[in-house]
Amino acid sequence: MTRTRLSKLLLSTLVVLLTSFTSIQAQYFWNSDSAFRAGAPNSGRLWGYVFGDVFYKSHADSLNRGGNNQYTNVKQSATQFQFRRIYLGYDYNISKTFSTEFLLAAEDDFNGGDLLQNNKFTPYIKLANLRWKNFLFRGNDLVFGLQPTPAFPYLTENLFTYSRPIERTITDIRRTPSFDFGLGLQGRFNSKDRAVVYGYHFLVANGSGAKPQNLAGNLYKWFYGDVFVGLLNRKLIIDYYADYQRQNWAPGNHGHAARQMNKLAVAWVDKNFTIGTEGFINNLKQCETGINGATKDTLDGKSSGITFYAHVNIVKTKLRAWARYDLYNPNTNYDHSAYTKYATLYGVSTSYEPNNKERFLSIGIDYMPVNNVHVMPNLWYNKYIGQQANLVGAAAKDHDLVWRLTFYFTFGKLFQNPNYSYYPFLH
Repeated sequence: MTRTRLSKLLLSTLVVLLTSFTSIQAQYFWNSDSAFRAGAPNSGRLWGYVFGDVFYKSHADSLNRGGNNQYTNVKQSATQFQFRRIYLGYDYNISKTFSTEFLLAAEDDFNGGDLLQNNKFTPYIKLANLRWKNFLFRGNDLVFGLQPTPAFPYLTENLFTYSRPIERTITDIRRTPSFDFGLGLQGRFNSKDRAVVYGYHFLVANGSGAKPQNLAGNLYKWFYGDVFVGLLNRKLIIDYYADYQRQNWAPGNHGHAARQMNKLAVAWVDKNFTIGTEGFINNLKQCETGINGATKDTLDGKSSGITFYAHVNIVKTKLRAWARYDLYNPNTNYDHSAYTKYATLYGVSTSYEPNNKERFLSIGIDYMPVNNVHVMPNLWYNKYIGQQANLVGAAAKDHDLVWRLTFYFTFGKLFQNPNYSYYPFLH
């Protein structure tokens, strides 16, 4: 056999083997995903999603207020193409009883996000956990490791579909943790006719997200709890959330500092439209300082916020419109007659800057050429209202205004509705 004929034979054999292998692999992954959904042992699936924008900032707040907001410190007339989040995850069933979840995330690539020293976008480990299904009794799961918290990821973030690809929920903006390292219990149950769904989610965690706690410093665990009910064929969703974490615990009149949030959400969720509201009060005990010249008094703060949102299908699953409006007050106890300004203490300092109220507005259109691909022109607006006495001009009122074209796509699964989510509809 000549070298040429031998080469052709080897090439043909290789093509056949590769074709067969590809077919087998495709069938394997298809069966694997189906098996995963059924909880079959040794089955898993790869998934992920991405969103990013091209944006133009047409107006910038003159005082660069907003703290952790997306466009604080972005100058006026700036424009950029950017990713805001990239997820790559893998879920795996060890057995019918045990499953795992792993997620790499790269997000917030500006304003102090996940960047290397050379400013390249980089991922970190966001989730890595073990789930013990039906722990102690049916419907109750025990979860250990880096996991989503009860604050919003499993429920309220998903009720309003545009919470994350457009803007964080009102408590997420204030950096209530969306994930943490700890031990959690999750339960979801249905009535016999499946018209009612109800459940709970409790978590004790480090309170430091993906970062290990500083073992040389004070260690204060974060306690989370959430209960919910879905009524009227699971269309009316009512959710109550609370959390608690010490900020400082030392002898003295002002040594006991803590944060404690209460949050209530009510939403009507339909396949054609959703309308809802979510409000919180965060009690910031001994977490703020009132300043008047040389006088500095340690004070209790109380932050509050409420968001209203709606989205509606215009052309079934192809075209949808949404709107959201937030009212936020970082300190309802603010007394500008007694103090010239306020400052925050401990871990709340970057999230609850007390001197400025905010009003946030988001409106846009979602065009879906195919399932799991979204093209969304939208407006992002945040107004700042100074609480100090005798303010004039931009210090009294100013705003950030950004025009965006957002691209959002998912693969592997629709992450907004994982199989352990409380969200009743795929949309």
